[in-house]
Amino acid sequence: MATRQEFSDFLKGSELRAFKQAMFAVRDENMALDIVQEAMMKLTRKYADKPVEELPPLFQRILQNAIHDHFRRQKSQSLLTTLFSAFLPPLSHSDKDHNDVDYDPLETMYVADDKKYGKNPQIVLEQAELIEVIEKALEDLPLRQREAFLLRYWEEMDVSETARIMGCSEGSVKTHCSRAVHALAVVLRSKGVML
Repeated sequence: MATRQEFSDFLKGSELRAFKQAMFAVRDENMALDIVQEAMMKLTRKYADKPVEELPPLFQRILQNAIHDHFRRQKSQSLLTTLFSAFLPPLSHSDKDHNDVDYDPLETMYVADDKKYGKNPQIVLEQAELIEVIEKALEDLPLRQREAFLLRYWEEMDVSETARIMGCSEGSVKTHCSRAVHALAVVLRSKGVML
């Protein structure tokens, strides 16, 4: 059984990567944060008694299920909105502008990692640009390819763990990863990044 500190350390160490995975999937910061929070709460409620080495695959499975649930809810809401939109009056111009009142650009501002201070600014800029190209390329991958790629190469899970989390065969994981790597290589080469 993981100690309270080990469990807390696991959640803290997984938070940013989980957020990035959710962001790649849903492309909305607030939704991604909600999904990660939901996954962490489920892990805490249901699996706090598990050994620390069992937490990564459990958390990934919960996270992927939360992402899939998000898309199911979105699909259901879209259907309901379409069905009932005929009964609602159109929004006035002032109603549309009111939605943007609560937007705070400081809440979405990226804060640089303290470890970058003191490094060569040219290298930091090149690394930031490369990461941006890679993240954009990851966002453009089909969902299952992105999911397989992130689990295998970002989370460093083996093929069998990834297959269990994704609910597919090991062969499917290998196929998704191969296609993802090929697609990413093509995009990176087109941007002048040589592997």
